[in-house]
Amino acid sequence: MATFFFCGIGGVGMSSIALYLKKKGHTVLGSDRSFDQGKNQSTKIRLEQAGIVLFPQDGSSISAYINTFVVSSAVEDTIPDVKRAKELGLDIKLRAQVLAEILSEHFGIAVAGTSGKTTVTAMIGHILYTLKKHPLMINGGISQNSYNGQAPSNMLMDGDEICVIEADESDGSIERYIPDLAVLTNITLDHKTLDETRPLFKDFLTRARKGVVMNLDDPESQNLELDRPNIITFSAKGNTVATVYASDIQESLEGIHFKINDTPVFLPMLGRHNVENALAAVGLCMHMDIAIEESMKALQSFLGTQRRMTQIGVSNNIYVFDDYAHNPAKIQAAVSALKPLTKRIFAIYQPHGFGPLRLMKDNLIEVLGQLLDNQVEWIMLPVFYAGGTVNKDISSADIVTPLQQQGKRAALLDDRRDVIEYVKKRACPGDSVLVMGARDSSLTDLARDILKAIGGSDE
Repeated sequence: MATFFFCGIGGVGMSSIALYLKKKGHTVLGSDRSFDQGKNQSTKIRLEQAGIVLFPQDGSSISAYINTFVVSSAVEDTIPDVKRAKELGLDIKLRAQVLAEILSEHFGIAVAGTSGKTTVTAMIGHILYTLKKHPLMINGGISQNSYNGQAPSNMLMDGDEICVIEADESDGSIERYIPDLAVLTNITLDHKTLDETRPLFKDFLTRARKGVVMNLDDPESQNLELDRPNIITFSAKGNTVATVYASDIQESLEGIHFKINDTPVFLPMLGRHNVENALAAVGLCMHMDIAIEESMKALQSFLGTQRRMTQIGVSNNIYVFDDYAHNPAKIQAAVSALKPLTKRIFAIYQPHGFGPLRLMKDNLIEVLGQLLDNQVEWIMLPVFYAGGTVNKDISSADIVTPLQQQGKRAALLDDRRDVIEYVKKRACPGDSVLVMGARDSSLTDLARDILKAIGGSDE
């Protein structure tokens, strides 16, 4: 058994690996500046309850007894823990390196794509667990389901043969994964330019040993012109050329009725994008000789992942939702999911970083220009700043001002108390409130505070 130290352990991707290694019997230590700031306490408690020892991120806990020092790509070299690890000559590995090593030890399933990969990973893990295939799942989001009597987590360890992971492309680390089966949900603008992400995704699919799953509705995915055997395709637009396709989609606040290859099914989730996610998961399981009917039956008990269109509660017939949407495609999917089901939508968004906002600024303004109408009111918070060195040459005003000039209902509010008061005064029965943004777990608290302000209680 070895000793691992995770610097930045509070991140959802880091914590899932740390939990797995602890479950395997290793000694796991860690630090996170969010814990030092009194934030992200639910994650801190979950890690401590698992037996992981946490320290202040001041360098004092780093010693020569640590076998592997793990960092994420978001951690700067100037952090005291990192500086001390380098001084001691410790074996330093990126999160993706450790995850790639874990994947290589199993029959590996990796899910990639700009949008939907967390939910698809969770769906695959849930199907395999329900059908007693005994999977290991290491995810970038916390499942709403409870497995083996344990609290909801971003790590499921029901066995040790099949491993399902979320493969992130934001830092280029996807190039490390060599899965047996691979899923590509879609390709849209997010952390990198499309010119940068296309070859990353194509190489990822090419490396898959046994087969891949691709979105036939996504032009960017199809333009990869992948030349390899064992490709399963899916279409949420009823394209019968696809291996698995959906039709007759009917949405409600309870879920979605639709047909898969002419077989009626029900998915207890909101949003047409979750039809795509279900098709991707079903397609992957087809590679493992699991019938469509078996997969969809298993998904009847799937509760989703936290902060993916999570219903926080309802009061006075006003629904409050919490979602991880943070790029133009995801924001469009989240808002569009609610449009057929509600009178008005108060869409509240906090950008998750200055760099990402700078990259997607023009695309975001374009998408919102089409998405915002008399049904949708856009409310924007300042850019989330977690600390460290960053160029702050863009702000939320650079999005809101052009929208206002187009005559869109858009507001920039610097304080969350102002957001709560704004919604409280304007929301009426039949409306919905949608809180969106990544990296900042306290956005869930904002959603709960809004629910409380309009007279409800957390449900």
